Amino acid sequence: MAGNDSIVLDNIIKQKINNSDNVLPEDEFFEIFTFEQILKKYDLSYDELSYGKIGGGDDGGIDGFFIFINNSFVSEDTELDNFKKSPCIQLFLIQSKRSDSFSEKAIEKWISTTMNIFDLEKNIEQIQKYYNCDLINKVAFFRELYLNLASQHPSIEITYVYASKGDVSAINQKVYNQSEVLKENTGRYFPGAKVNVSFVGAREIIDSSRLEKSYTLQLRFIENYISRGEDNYVILASLKDYYKFVTYDNDELRTYIFAFNVRDYQGSNVEVNKDIKLTLELNENLDFWWLNNGITILSSKASVAGKTISLDDVQVVNGLQTTNTIYHYIKNRKNDTNFKEERAILIKIVVTNDPETRDRVIKATNFQTPIPTASLKATDPIQLDIENFFLNHEWFYDRRKNYYKNTGKRLDRIISIPYLAQSVIAIVFHEPDIARSRPSSILKKENDYKRVFSQKISLEVYLFCAKTMKKLESFIRIVTSSKSSNLAINEQWKHASPIRILMFHLGMLLVVKILNKSDYKPKDVETIKDIDFSDEVIYSTLSELIQLTNDYVKSEELPINIGIKQKDFVTFILKNVILNNFK
Repeated sequence: MAGNDSIVLDNIIKQKINNSDNVLPEDEFFEIFTFEQILKKYDLSYDELSYGKIGGGDDGGIDGFFIFINNSFVSEDTELDNFKKSPCIQLFLIQSKRSDSFSEKAIEKWISTTMNIFDLEKNIEQIQKYYNCDLINKVAFFRELYLNLASQHPSIEITYVYASKGDVSAINQKVYNQSEVLKENTGRYFPGAKVNVSFVGAREIIDSSRLEKSYTLQLRFIENYISRGEDNYVILASLKDYYKFVTYDNDELRTYIFAFNVRDYQGSNVEVNKDIKLTLELNENLDFWWLNNGITILSSKASVAGKTISLDDVQVVNGLQTTNTIYHYIKNRKNDTNFKEERAILIKIVVTNDPETRDRVIKATNFQTPIPTASLKATDPIQLDIENFFLNHEWFYDRRKNYYKNTGKRLDRIISIPYLAQSVIAIVFHEPDIARSRPSSILKKENDYKRVFSQKISLEVYLFCAKTMKKLESFIRIVTSSKSSNLAINEQWKHASPIRILMFHLGMLLVVKILNKSDYKPKDVETIKDIDFSDEVIYSTLSELIQLTNDYVKSEELPINIGIKQKDFVTFILKNVILNNFK
């Protein structure tokens, strides 16, 4: 019953809000929660889910705009060089409604929007008057990405997801008819693309939310060898038992245990996976592990009882291609009563709590695999120091992606490595243009990384930067959602996105104002590490920043979303800011 499912879903949302001390408005929390369930296999962080969210009105019926290449989440500063071989662009356009049904109107809105955003003959300037800045930014990025990869002949998958609290089985046929029109229209702009329209109701959201992560898993084995002080193992496990180990009860893959290489599955058509698949399908007298390099697993603790090994903090760091091929091979035959599979796979298990050892194993087993830079930096001593310091102040530094989100900590107090890097580069080094437009470059170059994460910067300054940026997020959310006239900045800025993309500039400007100088040094920031900016101070600074932004983009004849990414814009702010305000 849709009614019962809707009630259950409402209760799940309320429980999650209460358990996590959520500070988001309930509608916004519902959207983020829905995105998380729809895109669960991609294991997105809160920052990534928020990045894909389209804020404010004039959104063209699109609440979420998410782009992946070869199952890897991408944003504006993603290096495309990693995806030059057989790129598959995957675009998810999500509409998330709290209504108890699915309407034709929602699909019709998508059809209208599609005619604008996917028609490359219409330039961004022609369509930006119809949509908010958030959506225009995402559309511009998608177009640029598509054109940049065009010479590589990418495959394209576009998936529209309409989510509500309704019952999918009760959807009116007229809604399905409109969805077919949407698919047909989209296909005209991208011949050969795979286009889907998916409907997700309360029951589907509930079922997805119950697929909880567990980093403690059990694996049955056939034989094992213990090496070096009984803390590392080499085992043989049957293919079927390994399949159970890496899947949920509903046969979905536990993608989160592949955090360091899940993004790099190349699909069934690449040569190596064709060979693995052929080896499985031939089912010769030769055992599978004779012909395969096997799997490498990292674990913080292991214990053996009989023929079962229990592993804590499981991460499969090598063997993604093999695992996915085995997964599809067994899943496609699982219900076949004549299917028999007696072969085994070789698995190496490295048990360690030493960060340096874990880092070396990860790097050694993934040297051919693009790994998020933040993941490789997560075990640096300074990262551990920051996490421990934050914990002592009830803030949560997410060195291991999604660890604190999964344990129900407050979303507004979870800080990822990239987010902290952005905050520091904006506030300490007054480079908000880099924080806004090229955040990942901060971590990629060793010199830049060492500048941001340095023993010369006190742990108090890191916490100050994180707390300041999170407070600005909250303030901007209130300003842009409030109906109160005393909070409305300007009708031109009424939608959330233009103000939100100025957040890092606002953080820098607050420090300029409080220090009363525009050429401050990193050491100067330490003198204000205990300051908690009041709403009045933030409001007046934001008002001045908006005026400066208007002046700059008008003088340069640039759209806001382009102008604010320029270094010259930062120079303009620092040159024209009014000092002595907070004395």
